[in-house]
Amino acid sequence: MITSRRKLVLALDHRITQTRMNDQFNEPNVDHGPAMPDRRKFLVAGLGLAAAPLLTHVATGAPSAETGATVGKNPVSVRAYGATSAATPLGAMQIERRAMGANDVLLDVLYCGICHSDIHQARDEWATWNPTRYPCVPGHEFIGRVQAVGSAVTKFRVGDIGGVGCMVNSCGTCENCLADREQNCLKEATFTYNSPDPATGGHTFGGYSDKIVVPEHFVIRIPPGVDLAATAPLLCAGITTFSPMQHWKLARGQRVGVIGLGGLGHMAVKLAVARKADVTVFTTSPGKVADAQRLGAREAVLWSDAAAMKRLANQFDLLISTVPQAYPMQQFVNVLKLDATLVNVGAMEQFQGVNGIDLVLGRKSLAGSMIGGIAETQEVIDYCAARNIKAEIELIRPEEINRAYERVVSKDVRYRFVIDMASTKAAG
Repeated sequence: MITSRRKLVLALDHRITQTRMNDQFNEPNVDHGPAMPDRRKFLVAGLGLAAAPLLTHVATGAPSAETGATVGKNPVSVRAYGATSAATPLGAMQIERRAMGANDVLLDVLYCGICHSDIHQARDEWATWNPTRYPCVPGHEFIGRVQAVGSAVTKFRVGDIGGVGCMVNSCGTCENCLADREQNCLKEATFTYNSPDPATGGHTFGGYSDKIVVPEHFVIRIPPGVDLAATAPLLCAGITTFSPMQHWKLARGQRVGVIGLGGLGHMAVKLAVARKADVTVFTTSPGKVADAQRLGAREAVLWSDAAAMKRLANQFDLLISTVPQAYPMQQFVNVLKLDATLVNVGAMEQFQGVNGIDLVLGRKSLAGSMIGGIAETQEVIDYCAARNIKAEIELIRPEEINRAYERVVSKDVRYRFVIDMASTKAAG
């Protein structure tokens, strides 16, 4: 159970984010990424001063119990779409969602993006390090409407719109969680699907489903007026590419390369362009060169263009690799400037083809990054809402998931499939 201290932190966090959103909307010409203040220090320092008036606000500003008498009070069977083995296509099935606790939110899922990770997991392609637990219901970038809230919930009311990304819980007490790095929880975060679920003793099921129960801390507020379907992918593809830009402080005028132009890559381009960085896309697909430029990249280069790769040697301040499989990286190490970094956010396998001497002589770095914490995920959602940044999507119905998987693998999507879960409800 979340302590009263953490509840107060959540409510203060809500006020800070709303203030920051107002600032962003009032300053449309801001051309750099939002500074991430030491949020934790501010919140803790302000507890004593803010507690009395804030608790009054919380008590009057949110319902004290679930709306809709019995909704969420008992475990419920819901429709989902998942795989029963690595070799079988995804199909409709029934799964059980746990009963709500005091700190939980029940979401009626409306839109869920398809990430390449969903395909890897459903097909057990990560068996060496993250074997799939079946049945597997993927989906870790989805938006829904709040159908019920627990008695202690303060962030949401029934009818609000919320989103869920790649994790649904963490210990909340380790140093990483306390530093807003829940994804790096020292006791292991609970990921949205295929993760051991301490709450049920089984494993988690993701957003390819009608409903889900999630602790309110792990539900992201979705600003009013945004395109819900096109915002859903920001909860994975957006935060995955935003976080390294924040950490490595990508700034106006710096040269950044995006390796791979898919679901993650196209969001990396949009976010880097918004920061007024000088963007180059590296792609294996000639058909995506024009798209890269349309999205705002100054240049798009084919991996096979040896002359172009040689011309770009020692030019880049930052490279973000979004490719979902391992590949030889040396030609990209070559285009890094002195002291620059290549950040891998896509491939989970062992790096290939890197010469240690080139890293040493140029003090160049290879690094990795995985999503972001809840505070930073809220940050990217608010940042994109203020600038009308959204994913480029193709909306599909659940019965089209298997065909969509094949098209993702063959690079035939521009640039994110989103499952219209609302369509199944409308059809009854």
